[in-house]
Amino acid sequence: MTTFKNIELSGITLRAAVEGSGPLVVMVHGFPESWFSWRHQMTPIAEAGFTACAIDVRGYGGSGKPQRVEDYAMERMVSDVTGVIEALSPNERAIILGHDWGAPIVWNTALIRPDRVRAVGALSVPYVGPPTRPFSDIFNEIFTRRGKFFYQAWFQNPRLPEAEAEANPRDFLRKFYYAISGDAPDGTWPNNKTSDQTLLEGLVDPGEFPGWLTPAELDYYVKEFEGSGFFGPISRYRNHERDFEYLRRFADRKIEQPALFISGTRDLAYNMFRGATDPLVPMRQHVTDLRVADILEGCGHWTQQERPAEVNARLIPWLKSL
Repeated sequence: MTTFKNIELSGITLRAAVEGSGPLVVMVHGFPESWFSWRHQMTPIAEAGFTACAIDVRGYGGSGKPQRVEDYAMERMVSDVTGVIEALSPNERAIILGHDWGAPIVWNTALIRPDRVRAVGALSVPYVGPPTRPFSDIFNEIFTRRGKFFYQAWFQNPRLPEAEAEANPRDFLRKFYYAISGDAPDGTWPNNKTSDQTLLEGLVDPGEFPGWLTPAELDYYVKEFEGSGFFGPISRYRNHERDFEYLRRFADRKIEQPALFISGTRDLAYNMFRGATDPLVPMRQHVTDLRVADILEGCGHWTQQERPAEVNARLIPWLKSL
């Protein structure tokens, strides 16, 4: 049975869903999700002999919601994950898993705090090494200065992205979830928008949502965001310069713990890393013990929700092998 704990850290309280006993596995969600995005993994991980712990990232759900943009910098996120490990597993290192923004959070936690991280697994977003410049410089060069829309550039606007999402959280979540899922036809995420448009412009409501997210499950997400708002979740995107200055301090390191990576062929986040080289090639240079690397055919961005059985079939044996 899943229970909830409030974990008191330095300056913040995080809510965690916890199930099972044994070595600790901490799961970190992405945008715009919650601990609930790991609902299909909680019981299988617990039944495999582990303590399954899925947190609400700061700014989300039942966790604290600081009101400064800088409170959502990567340095704070790494500190939060480390704090959860120290609170729930003070004498042992933990295994950490992340999806979407949760992936960079756990990759960097493993990189920066190997003393607290036994193994690391990520879904959707690969780790291809330390940044050489802020990601905001890259998307401004490729998109904004050419008059093209990019969602992370839209998120730099103060208040406007929150207002759009909070006007109707159900509408926002339905359209956003669907647009980058594996079920959406090509072109559902529009590629011809201009930089003066908003995120929701051009996105469609699918009518009947794909079966991987039931009406009751969507209701849970809607209630969470009606309570939390979107300032914290969106502020994670407003820290690219701070994150670069922080992460450049660790540019000489590699991730050496046993690692797992799963994504999908229709995941727009994963495909952003595609170029002349398969992203797994540079990833193996920076993640030196990558034991599982699999790209699921036809899977979109919401990896562990769209394909829970396939994800668990790879995740659980990897966990047991550690």
